[in-house]
Amino acid sequence: MTGLERRASFSLATIFSLRMLGLFLVLPVFALEAAHLPGGHDPFMTRLAMGIYGLTQAMLQIPLGLASDRYGRKRVIVLGLIVFGAGSVLAACAGSIVGLIAGRALQGAGAISAAVTALLADLTRDEVRTKGMAMVGASIGLIFALSLMVAPTLDNLLGGLSGLFTLTALLALLGIVVVVWVTPPEPRGHAVGESRGRIADVWAHSHLWRLYLGVFALHMAQMSMWGVVPGLLAHAGLPIAQHWHVYLPAVLLSFIMLVVIFGMERGGHLRAVLRGGIALLLLVQLALWRLAPQWPGAWTIGIVLFFFFVAFNVLEATQPSLVSRLAPAHARGAALGIYNTLQALGLFAGGALGGLLFKYAGPAAVFEVTTALAALWLILAWPQVVPLPRSRQRQPQPGEQTDPPTRGGS
Repeated sequence: MTGLERRASFSLATIFSLRMLGLFLVLPVFALEAAHLPGGHDPFMTRLAMGIYGLTQAMLQIPLGLASDRYGRKRVIVLGLIVFGAGSVLAACAGSIVGLIAGRALQGAGAISAAVTALLADLTRDEVRTKGMAMVGASIGLIFALSLMVAPTLDNLLGGLSGLFTLTALLALLGIVVVVWVTPPEPRGHAVGESRGRIADVWAHSHLWRLYLGVFALHMAQMSMWGVVPGLLAHAGLPIAQHWHVYLPAVLLSFIMLVVIFGMERGGHLRAVLRGGIALLLLVQLALWRLAPQWPGAWTIGIVLFFFFVAFNVLEATQPSLVSRLAPAHARGAALGIYNTLQALGLFAGGALGGLLFKYAGPAAVFEVTTALAALWLILAWPQVVPLPRSRQRQPQPGEQTDPPTRGGS
């Protein structure tokens, strides 16, 4: 990576981390704290307050992705962080569960994922883009584990949800500082609004749709899984406050495998990396399907989670990188908007379907469905086209077809 690429990757990963830290900090204590608000005794209203964030995210990823193509990535990111911060303030001031729902909905309206990943794609070469995406994914994994460690302590120190949401608003302001003064300038075409991305440019692209469906499957599987794994750890005798003892080592050790992934990508084997990540996810879901009825021990769960995080980190790095390569440069925001919309819908579907399956059929049924989902994804993704990096593409001669060359082998 060049100095500019490293600066872009680290700064954009920081923006993601600051935003996700604010979101993750409230999750371990949300249901308990929301119960103290008027109307918070209603389980449906409490879960609506948690889930409505993902719904407004899904609704606005495409519009804001298109806006980033037209008006500039950094402008949209700053606007999104302002909206996210305003939603955090509204949630902090909420005097009832209805006010909390409104605050969470406004938080979700700050849907900047598409703009952030599109800007990262703009500022990195094809050869190192997966590495940049991996930095973003790794930062989210670390923040998730960190939030599990510190959330109960911060909840006590800051006085519950109100204090946590106030901290979230401050983190959003810090993210704006990073965007304005640390993130490198975006390509001039986006900065002055010369690009005109359209949904039509990326909607019907068959190989982009494989990636859209892939991110839906990945996040539906992982959200369904997280509805069961904490219960397995609790049944294994591990108190909730100590669950991070399993999560953190699994996350940290999984990052070691990214070194291998980067080497394979440099060797031109990105398609094999993608297939391998999906196959590993399939094996993890199959293992959990077989193990869940036996109520495995914490060590066994930790080993399975290590392989899950390896697969998750690989897929979180390779898929958006491929979306940015396959999409026309002027419509990256639109393509990544669709991608992030399907991601949010996958989270919503995983939470809803996973909850219903767990309630009425038990934990094994959850993993039976996610195993089938991962197997279907592997079949659909097998013929995925992987464009060669631009530096390795032969320059077309006058009159030749100029479609991006692709790698069809392993």
